[in-house]
Amino acid sequence: MKIRIVSSKEEINSLESREKLIHLAFRPSNTDIFSLVQTCPNVKAIHIPTSYIKTISNSTRTFLDMQGIALLEGDVWGHRKDINEYYEIKPEMIDQMKELNKEGLSEPDLLKKLGRLGLSNDLLKFLLKGMAKK
Repeated sequence: MKIRIVSSKEEINSLESREKLIHLAFRPSNTDIFSLVQTCPNVKAIHIPTSYIKTISNSTRTFLDMQGIALLEGDVWGHRKDINEYYEIKPEMIDQMKELNKEGLSEPDLLKKLGRLGLSNDLLKFLLKGMAKK
């Protein structure tokens, strides 16, 4: 699974419409998020750093909720966009998540064990929710 990293608002219009999971590495305005949703109609989640997510307006949160798009808090650690515009969640990570999910642990215990993967709790919850649907 890949997360598309977007470093500036100028990149939004050049995104592929098929993008499903996007990390915004800048402080987005309401207009930026609306443009993102128009450019990427298949987006399922927008991942935003903790320091920026607090500035997302309630109207934008409501809009995303109505569109069925998750707003996730967290960072993508150790990624260099100058090398690759995608952060990849390796198949081994997904396999580990599936294995631990099968153990029937409580969500806090599951997140604690999965925290070693270096992914934010919101992103982990989103991925686990997606696994439960399959």
